[in-house]
Amino acid sequence: MKNLNMVHLNGLRALEAVGRLGSLQAAADELGVSVGAVSQQVIKAEAQLGQVIFERTARGMIATETGRPVLLALDEGFARLSAAVSIASRKDDTILTISVAPVFAARWLVCRLDRFAERHPDIKLRLDATTNLVSPALCDVDIGIRVGNGKWPDVKAELLLAQEVFPVCSPEMAANLKEPADILALPAIIDGHAMFTWEVWMREVGLSGATLSTRHVFNDASLCLDAAIAGQGVMLAWQTLAAFALAEGRLVAPFGIRARTGFGHYFVTAEGTREPKKVRDFKAWIREEMAGTLTLFR
Repeated sequence: MKNLNMVHLNGLRALEAVGRLGSLQAAADELGVSVGAVSQQVIKAEAQLGQVIFERTARGMIATETGRPVLLALDEGFARLSAAVSIASRKDDTILTISVAPVFAARWLVCRLDRFAERHPDIKLRLDATTNLVSPALCDVDIGIRVGNGKWPDVKAELLLAQEVFPVCSPEMAANLKEPADILALPAIIDGHAMFTWEVWMREVGLSGATLSTRHVFNDASLCLDAAIAGQGVMLAWQTLAAFALAEGRLVAPFGIRARTGFGHYFVTAEGTREPKKVRDFKAWIREEMAGTLTLFR
């Protein structure tokens, strides 16, 4: 590592920030210094390395052919340094930080957290509701729960629940539904951000290619569910989204036919590290709660 003596660490930080963010101004904002200071650090670092890392253009700072592999290595290196700082700062094993999508938090997780607190009164939960996939190795998140195919880079993904979709609607709207084809007469509520379409379920019931008339399109699954509860149409829901409304009788799943999407709910944890007891306890509790949810669909 003697070659690190060739260039100042602040210069490397400046190169990495400019390369990742694409401009001197953005790098200056992140580093908390002036644009001029970042520019000077970049110039000094390039001189110390003996390489031109950036081409200055009207579109911003563009990595040169020589600079691209340098910036890639710096990005990986500073990510590891950030991980080391995060690990060193984790001092309180009584706080469990969980990252989940807002719809999962609101429709399934939050209403059950009292039961976790009763079982593990020594663990305080901190909930980070976001759709962004975060790497637990690079921040203070202990565990995430995400829906997808589980093939995310630089994290450990462990399947919790294979996602299955099915129509749900109000009891009044379901009264005249006798067979799957009857659903074609109902207006559909569409989740514009869904990773699947109605064709997944239509194919399962022998109606491949059939379509419903669209009444509403929302960019949030929770809004779709609320519209379905209000009797405004039928939506294609999944287990964790609809479980509470089904249990309360505000929604019904008229046919009991579910179709797998190929996606699933996954635990997301740091890759290559031993999970602390608080994470293992949380995972075990979630699995128990999920098993209870699935009894609604048997």
